[in-house]
Amino acid sequence: MASQPASEKHQSVIEVSHVSTRFGQAVVHADVSLSVRQGEVFAIAGGNGCGKSTLLREIVGLLTPSSGTIRLFGQDSRSLEEYDGRPLHRRFGVMFQHGALFSSLTLVDNVAVPLREYTGMSPALIREIVAVKIAMVGLPPESGVKYPSELSGGMRRRAALARAIVMDPELLFLDEPTAGLDPMIAAGFDKLVLSLKGLLGLTVVMVTHDLDSLWRIADRVAVLGNGKVLGVGTMSELSQSNDPVVREYFHGPRGRAASEQAAWNGRDRNV
Repeated sequence: MASQPASEKHQSVIEVSHVSTRFGQAVVHADVSLSVRQGEVFAIAGGNGCGKSTLLREIVGLLTPSSGTIRLFGQDSRSLEEYDGRPLHRRFGVMFQHGALFSSLTLVDNVAVPLREYTGMSPALIREIVAVKIAMVGLPPESGVKYPSELSGGMRRRAALARAIVMDPELLFLDEPTAGLDPMIAAGFDKLVLSLKGLLGLTVVMVTHDLDSLWRIADRVAVLGNGKVLGVGTMSELSQSNDPVVREYFHGPRGRAASEQAAWNGRDRNV
């Protein structure tokens, strides 16, 4: 990826300001504020039920928060319903949890869905673009005729990623991209995300509870808990936090193991 001018390196593409979310009497977010900088891998982490995926759905416009504002590329997300939001929607891609592929469509047809919905491209051009994206995520051409039920878990995630990038977005959202995957397959997926980020110049927002992924690819992480953002920073910075919830998240058995593995990987890279 070409280097960015100094004035653009810290430009915010997402601004979440004092967002509260309630479903009946249940409070999911009490007061959440964060910003995502252009060109970074920004992760949203925290324990189960802390509202990670809910926040992502609010950012992409699938849910409306009870109060507060969310700006995407400078546009207030609440105004998307007041006009044709397709130009803005074309600027980001979303990989939903577990891939969310259409079971009745082949891999090729799944990847082609955004192009058919948002463009007037010819079928021949769509086929060419889809073939390129399938290759970019490391899937063999012959996998294109298979249905989701005929693909492994790792292949389904890669197919979903191909669909998320088929429109050449500037911003990529990943919802629990490695959940349930074998550790080796998850590591390969993380490596693919970093490769695509550099190749396509993406900003990546990732919701995850996978501590290995956080150490491997996140530039900054926001930890949610008790309805708020408990801390934002690099993994090294957050691991030094004095907040009891954050410390438990990073210094429990799983957190220590992920940190030690990250340290070994860093040592290997320096050999």
